[in-house]
Amino acid sequence: MPKKITIEPVTRVEGHGKVTIMMDDFGNVHDTRLHIVEFRGFERFIQGRPYWEAPVLVQRLCGICPVSHHLAAAKALDVIVGAGTGHGLTAVGEKMRRLMHYGQFFQSHVLHFFHLSSPDFLFGIDGDPALRNIIGVAQANRDLAVQGVMMRKYGQEIIAKTAGKKIHGTGAIPGGINKNLSIAERDELLSGPDPLNADKMIEWSVAALEFFKDYHRNNKAMVDTFAAYPSNHLSMVREDGAFDIYHGVLRAVDNDGKRILHDVDYQDYDKYIEEEVRSWSYMKFPYLKDLGTDKGWYRVGPLARLNVCDFIPSPLAQKEFEEFKAYTNGKPNGMSLHYHWARLIEVLHCAEMIKVLLNDPDLQNEDLVVKGEKKHKGIGVLEAPRGTLFHHYEINDDDQIVKANLIVSTTNNNEPMNTAVNLTAKSFMNGQEVITEPMMNAVEVAIRAYDPCLSCATHALGKMPLEVTLINAKNEVIDQKNK
Repeated sequence: MPKKITIEPVTRVEGHGKVTIMMDDFGNVHDTRLHIVEFRGFERFIQGRPYWEAPVLVQRLCGICPVSHHLAAAKALDVIVGAGTGHGLTAVGEKMRRLMHYGQFFQSHVLHFFHLSSPDFLFGIDGDPALRNIIGVAQANRDLAVQGVMMRKYGQEIIAKTAGKKIHGTGAIPGGINKNLSIAERDELLSGPDPLNADKMIEWSVAALEFFKDYHRNNKAMVDTFAAYPSNHLSMVREDGAFDIYHGVLRAVDNDGKRILHDVDYQDYDKYIEEEVRSWSYMKFPYLKDLGTDKGWYRVGPLARLNVCDFIPSPLAQKEFEEFKAYTNGKPNGMSLHYHWARLIEVLHCAEMIKVLLNDPDLQNEDLVVKGEKKHKGIGVLEAPRGTLFHHYEINDDDQIVKANLIVSTTNNNEPMNTAVNLTAKSFMNGQEVITEPMMNAVEVAIRAYDPCLSCATHALGKMPLEVTLINAKNEVIDQKNK
């Protein structure tokens, strides 16, 4: 008999979502959908606001990755105020933003791995749900839990000292920044008491990688096959092909590593990327225009970034990158659980770059802002922890925002996450007479690999669906209308 299974809410992710799984008469998975069930209309309600408010307003999309939105908006407004893109800022302006961004990456990746994903590694996908959480991690492996907490705290301290506060800061402004880094702040972050210093963070980042690689060695078959599938991959890279999360060009490769988007200027992103709307989700479905909706979708985030870039410009992370690439003989890696491996390589790179920047005397310069000839359109793109993030703004002659379009990282991963959900549901549920909690957690594990931020991704094109249900005093539905 056909039946529908609902997983609601999806747990240990940022935001709210649910999964529906439709089973056929023979007990096999017929269809699956990852639904984003909350809506946030930032693209609409910032219209009419002065453009300089955008970096502060749009970061309210999220309390987990506000820095990403703060910086992407600031980069778009750099263009509008005539400061150009990327290296158009002063040295202290660009480097303070980069330090802020590395701190954001560091704390966000650490939060995801230690707090949200490590319970599945420590206790197994079929582990006791009462233990499969951060409290269980602390009880089973106190050192691992403390390490995760302190690493995140360090990243947040970097954000506080560069953005003004840990969440929803104001450090980036159109054309630059509003503060530099004092000597006292630098010394505290660089060489403060253990464990809150740069060297300890590098040490612990290496240890986190070893933790995952040890798990991989002991569970190779599962890690390599779980929700593994071929796809395209997209990310920003530096103009020389290096890994770069703050500025660069857009590149995409297919499953064989062939370039399908050739290092294009992100100011022209809308020439190459389109967004599809589907009725059952508030999250859009982006794709490469030249390839169409069926073949043009792509993955973003840690796995995609390591599949797309040529090298990582820091020594320890580069060594790990070489090992990562060698595992697939240089071909793009399509194994969803390898997102965690790639994510931890990025954590190490961020730790290395944080130390480099803290030792840079440019951070004490006082030349903070650049401005030039005003323009009416600006696009800011960077790599957020979860993937490529697009902010597009247009203003009128009164300096009011008249158009805003955001393509957030999790939106770019919408089709990949739905694909992972479908594969996992079929793998674990086909032919099963009883659907168990571990089977449903396996579906959530597939979603968690992408570290989705569902709150960020809830934007819609076109009309908002409206459903009105009339219920009588006996709690009976007497009428229902959809518009």
